[in-house]
Amino acid sequence: MEHLPLTLACGSNEHLEPLRDGLVRPNGIDLTYQTVDPVTTLVDRMVKGQEFHASEMFLALYFTARSQDAFPFVAMPIFPSRAFRHSNIFINTNSGIREAKDLQGKRVGLPEYRQTASVWIKGILQHDYGVDLTSIQWFEGGYNDSRPRDEMDIAPAGPISLEFIPETDNLNAMLERGDLDALIGAGRPASFGVSPHVQRLFADYPSEERDYYRRTGLYPIMHTLVVQESVYQKQPWVAQSIYQAACQSKETAWAKLRSSGSTGTMAPWGVTDLAELEGLFGPDPWPNGLEANRANLETLMGYLVEQGLLPAATPIDDLFVSVEQPEA
Repeated sequence: MEHLPLTLACGSNEHLEPLRDGLVRPNGIDLTYQTVDPVTTLVDRMVKGQEFHASEMFLALYFTARSQDAFPFVAMPIFPSRAFRHSNIFINTNSGIREAKDLQGKRVGLPEYRQTASVWIKGILQHDYGVDLTSIQWFEGGYNDSRPRDEMDIAPAGPISLEFIPETDNLNAMLERGDLDALIGAGRPASFGVSPHVQRLFADYPSEERDYYRRTGLYPIMHTLVVQESVYQKQPWVAQSIYQAACQSKETAWAKLRSSGSTGTMAPWGVTDLAELEGLFGPDPWPNGLEANRANLETLMGYLVEQGLLPAATPIDDLFVSVEQPEA
């Protein structure tokens, strides 16, 4: 049987390396795997040009676009990127901010109001620390470099104060100058570690993140994998094939990390760190599949509604294609 040629583009993901390297192959597919970094470039190429048959996709973008528009992609319950985000809240120490509640009434920058990392951070600030998001003056724009406005920039509904900064400026410079009191997002401002006035809100962020996971069970999902809807409609079996291959790839990567004979990471205490990780998360910190991630996905969906990015929640089951066989 002739295999279906298909191109999959992802960022640098450790647990997809066996799929990238050909150690794992999806059934019935002649896969061309492309690594594209940064992921923002990959998503831009996929959304605007549909350059790949399947790709990594920002989860908040997918939820909002698929819920409201004719977004020509469907998601598979594969989640190649997760991250706690307590470490991504930066403050100017001259702002008077000492704890999360002090963000109320302040000027806070973010690269995109609908960015998945920003949505998670705002939701955590609201629900875990009692921050009134509507009291904040939000400023959107380039993070460490200037950027023009883009068609994917979304203005939220409701009583949200959001302003786009001048295209010649950037959020990092504004934070360092004191024109912003705080900055959130997926990255780290260039002034951190350089300017004495730019610090993390949570100095001991690992403890905050561990406590958050123990209380909520949430390891925030950032990205999913999508396939062009036209491909899926013609060959619906490709979703299950990619899903099974992604699960197998992850298990292969984990087996490499668990090997004490030859560490699979440059971290000198990687094996010890892995044991601590499994003690907190259990044997699989990165589960694929819909049911294992339902609470995670529904939490993000709820934040999108609360933050004025969706008028109402879309059922999670309507946003992911069916993959019949569960993850091994």
